[in-house]
Amino acid sequence: MALQHDAFSNLRGFEDAVTRWMSEPRAARPWSPAVDVIENENELILKADLPDVDLKDIDVRVENQTLTLKGDRKFEREEKNGGYHRIERNYGTFMRSFTLPSSVENDKVSADYKNGVLTVKLPKKEAAKPKQVKVEVKG
Repeated sequence: MALQHDAFSNLRGFEDAVTRWMSEPRAARPWSPAVDVIENENELILKADLPDVDLKDIDVRVENQTLTLKGDRKFEREEKNGGYHRIERNYGTFMRSFTLPSSVENDKVSADYKNGVLTVKLPKKEAAKPKQVKVEVKG
């Protein structure tokens, strides 16, 4: 009987911890932006959703074949016309790192930020681009 009581007690403690975690403001929790990676014959394209992140709070770096995105979405309380009823979006700092293939030209990486989407273009080296060679067939 003691074993069942201990298991129940542990489960109850876990439930209490999850309930506390879920009820705390999301501003206190880390977040990670959603990212799509697309490849075409000339480049890899990475698109990260960064709504309400100021351009000055975004840092994009390539070092040792690793692309790192860092930033901060600040939580600004606005209580002029009342308080928040619900806060579901995450705030605070984020960091995402991606290992780049050796086929990427690290010194030619570019990025732009528009409508809350960060787009990073990673051009491929010429040797990595697909080539088509016409082969003459003799008969």
